Amino acid sequence: MFGALEWVIAARYLRARRREGFISIIAWFSLIGIALGVATLIIVMSVMNGFRTELLDRVLGLNGHMVARGIGNQMLDYDRIAAGFLKLPGVQIAAPLIEGQVMATANKQASGALVRGMWPKDLAARSIITDNLYSGQMREFRGKHNVIIGQRLAAKLGLVVGDRITLISPQGTATAFGTVPRTKTYRVAATFMVGMYEYDSTFIYMPLPAAQIFFKLKDAANGVELFLDDPNDVYRLRRDIQSVPGVARVVDWQQVNRHFFQALQIERNVMFLILTLIILIAAFNIVSSLIMLVQDKGKAIAILRTMGATRGMIMRIFMISGTSVGVIGTLAGFILGLNFCLNIETIRQWLEKLMDTELWSPEVRFLSQIPAEVNNGEVVSVLIMALALSFLATIYPAWRAARIDPVETLRYE
Repeated sequence: MFGALEWVIAARYLRARRREGFISIIAWFSLIGIALGVATLIIVMSVMNGFRTELLDRVLGLNGHMVARGIGNQMLDYDRIAAGFLKLPGVQIAAPLIEGQVMATANKQASGALVRGMWPKDLAARSIITDNLYSGQMREFRGKHNVIIGQRLAAKLGLVVGDRITLISPQGTATAFGTVPRTKTYRVAATFMVGMYEYDSTFIYMPLPAAQIFFKLKDAANGVELFLDDPNDVYRLRRDIQSVPGVARVVDWQQVNRHFFQALQIERNVMFLILTLIILIAAFNIVSSLIMLVQDKGKAIAILRTMGATRGMIMRIFMISGTSVGVIGTLAGFILGLNFCLNIETIRQWLEKLMDTELWSPEVRFLSQIPAEVNNGEVVSVLIMALALSFLATIYPAWRAARIDPVETLRYE
């Protein structure tokens, strides 16, 4: 489609001489703009993907996919109900659960916390906890006086493994002098660090019998937490779980986190739209640089026409010139964006040392590190879009060059 002569002439037009230096500068700005636009788009989309994936893994890894609550938030025959759930196709784990908010105190410090009572075997089956133990050992999670807490909570209260932590429940005991808050001291058996600030700073795991005593539930639990083979099967299984005797209501992860993940999706779409405009602006720079090049090369185009060059050949020459800028810029942006994504955490740490400031706050961002997950399909879409815009930007200037009349251009030469 494109002849060797057309490539040679297009390459000569791209190499600026002294008189054409300004045109070359515009072309360079176009190339840099496309490269930065493509790189930024790849980086932002990858970070948004990684952010969603990491949050989803941590949220579902700790909270389960569904929770079947008992009547009045109490489930008496929880072991039998959990065994019945395991017989349903698609249910992987069914763990009895007790949940309650407390005030945790130690070393004259206090912090709000969420206690989750579970059987030791059920907690040991959760790899997100066992694989991220910061200190202590999982086998210490037994008895009625041992708990496992998040490492950030331990640091906030100045605790290490073996220290004592006091838990205060607002649902206290009624006495003649009023309601007395329920207070009990436990030994810190281990600490965990899953990398999500909210969980590392608030979660306390307690053996189920200890939680029953602390919350005065006797032989009851609040409900049963379910893990499914496929998290998206919650709608299919909801009716079967809801129909089990003793289950009052069922809550799934999509209901609890719907607004949060919807906000992430909206933010992702808006960022994609804004960053696409950067590539579009760079494409307009290609248009302006090619139009100026056509005006500057008018006599040369006329001479080529008199030597037998067709209008199609002239169009192809200028389309090659403009598209080359887009292709080089797109490839440069792809390499830059991909390398940035692969080394984003190293770059963040280097920038924090250089600027002596915190660029990524776990308290605000929920995660301890910047996640980046490169999606091949999205990267290909970005590259195709950038190349398509670069190609479309060359059509009008190339058409204008092909319409130059050699007779009119060379009449007074």
